[in-house]
Amino acid sequence: MRGRQTVRDMVLSMVAVMGVALVAYLTIPHSGNGDPVKVVDYSAALASAKRAAPYPVLAPEGLSDKWRATSVTYQKDATGHAGWHLGFVTPDGKYASVEQSDEPKGDLLKTVVAGFAPDGGSTIAGQSWDRYQGDRYRAVTETSGSATTLVAGSASYAELEQLAQALRP
Repeated sequence: MRGRQTVRDMVLSMVAVMGVALVAYLTIPHSGNGDPVKVVDYSAALASAKRAAPYPVLAPEGLSDKWRATSVTYQKDATGHAGWHLGFVTPDGKYASVEQSDEPKGDLLKTVVAGFAPDGGSTIAGQSWDRYQGDRYRAVTETSGSATTLVAGSASYAELEQLAQALRP
């Protein structure tokens, strides 16, 4: 008899625990949209970067609202190079970013596109851009004056080029 009571008690305990878990699940608020992407407003950071940068800072204009900005920074590194970063989730759910810096192009590529190798070129808004494929990311890049602009990420070249084409000072 003792063995049956132990099994019966265990089953009753499990039912009680499951009941408490169900009540907790039903009463704890849940996110309604299920979208984990936290969108950021980059307008203030852009204005600040435009005042501080030694080159014309670029940001996209005219992209659809399906391009969601998720990160933004402007900072000078230990060597004094100024860097602008603006990250997005693309309409296809991939990552794309605008990186601008007055550091040498090769150094910027090493930082953003690990294991990069040349992958041809593109003409974007009438300008020649170089393509690079890395271990994890791909990029299109061009240098104008003292600044290198790199549009990189896990997005397709088509989406990276769309972002690059939307860039304006």
